[in-house]
Amino acid sequence: MCVLCTGAILQVHWTDRRIGEGVPGGDQLRFYRRERLHRANLANRILYHYGLKVEDWNGSKFVLSDRKGRQEIIDDLGGLWPAAEKLAGYNLNPLDPVLIGKMKHDVSPL
Repeated sequence: MCVLCTGAILQVHWTDRRIGEGVPGGDQLRFYRRERLHRANLANRILYHYGLKVEDWNGSKFVLSDRKGRQEIIDDLGGLWPAAEKLAGYNLNPLDPVLIGKMKHDVSPL
């Protein structure tokens, strides 16, 4: 089965679930999509340091891309870090002092 066929199937990753949390008005899909976008924005704050960007693709997958235009499709944020290292071509260090310094000084709201 190709990736386009499976893209229509909504698979909920464990990071997309919140135990015991109800959604006001019962609009579960809108809440789910908003939370996915929020997590992607958080990831982009780190990935930007490495010249990478992640975007939500139809609420079911993510597309990781670099500045050269290369892309990698990932199922969930659990597969983000290995895909980012593969696309970057080297091991990424989340504890890089320069990255941490940038994160501390970037106080812009997401």
